[in-house]
Amino acid sequence: MRAEPRLADHYTLYGAEFSLYSGKLRSYLRKKGIPFVEKSPSVLTYKRFIEPRTGVRFIPVLHTPGNEVLQDTTAIIDALEPRFPEYPVYPDGPRQHLAALLLEVYGDEWLLIPAMHYRWNFPRANLPFIYDEFGRMAFPWLPRFLQRSLGKKLGRRFAGYLPKLGIVPKSEAAIEYSWLSLQLELNAHFEQHDYLFGGRPSIGDFGLIGPLYAHLYRDPYPGRLMREQAPYLAAWVERMQSPEPATGAFLADDEIPETIWPLLERMRREQVPVLVDTQRRLAEWHAENPELRTIPRMIGEHNFEIEGQRHRRAVLPHSLWRWQRCSDYLNGLAGNAGQPARDLAWRMDLYGILTAPTRPRVARENNRFIIYA
Repeated sequence: MRAEPRLADHYTLYGAEFSLYSGKLRSYLRKKGIPFVEKSPSVLTYKRFIEPRTGVRFIPVLHTPGNEVLQDTTAIIDALEPRFPEYPVYPDGPRQHLAALLLEVYGDEWLLIPAMHYRWNFPRANLPFIYDEFGRMAFPWLPRFLQRSLGKKLGRRFAGYLPKLGIVPKSEAAIEYSWLSLQLELNAHFEQHDYLFGGRPSIGDFGLIGPLYAHLYRDPYPGRLMREQAPYLAAWVERMQSPEPATGAFLADDEIPETIWPLLERMRREQVPVLVDTQRRLAEWHAENPELRTIPRMIGEHNFEIEGQRHRRAVLPHSLWRWQRCSDYLNGLAGNAGQPARDLAWRMDLYGILTAPTRPRVARENNRFIIYA
């Protein structure tokens, strides 16, 4: 039995229920049994604490008992795993490990598309709720009507990001068809398994929970759809956000359930071509700007395809940082021990892509993405 933590041992999560990546980190802290308190960051918290300590204006942020201030959910998880080694979120089995990394990239980066579409393009059902949430977080001292008014201004900034993700009227039907199909695929899996790979969540589960909780479960319109059409998926979301730690085991023999393959195939079909082209576009940008190290959030536009339809979206190079982790893991496996992961990559038709040299490389420095080499 774990000893009851002292108050001084608690971590402080600065996050919000409606924040996508806050949902990912909150779930991780709960499932690992890491003691924490959560604070909702007002505009004053951003100005006086978050921005001075991190240099950026993003949540979630984790303040450690040792007075570190950590930002970016993947970086935070990787910092905490050695400190809390019980029930690791990275499976030992190479096949499960690689699949979990791929699904983290998919959830963190690609499922922003349905998450943002379903939040902002169903205004009658969602926006009063969302604007209230923004206002209460940012301006907790103001009267309700002012919170709502100012929350509306804040929220509209996020809504303006939709075209950059490829969310435009012509793409909306395909986005909805893709999400509703994925929702059923996930439901079929979680009808049989508590988590992606058995009895405890992996890094892949935490990649998925961000968009699936804050936007697609908690927002009124998509949340109703999920509870009606995919009840086992809704139960997984609730399980991932429950306060009870997860102490089960991953499936034996490095098993990938057959119900996972539709998710991996969808990722390969929809997201991987975008990641490959993003790498090419970043190389071109770096060749044209060899003196620059800090990577812009966007570098032009390119095509993407969803449900057989081609559309345009911004080139978002920061996604390559997580994608590199998949490549680095596979390339770091030696000998027969790594063959199950190589077999998975071959089955997904990703072996050549994941083992090709990655240049330029993306790194994080002072919470910003930079060209590393």
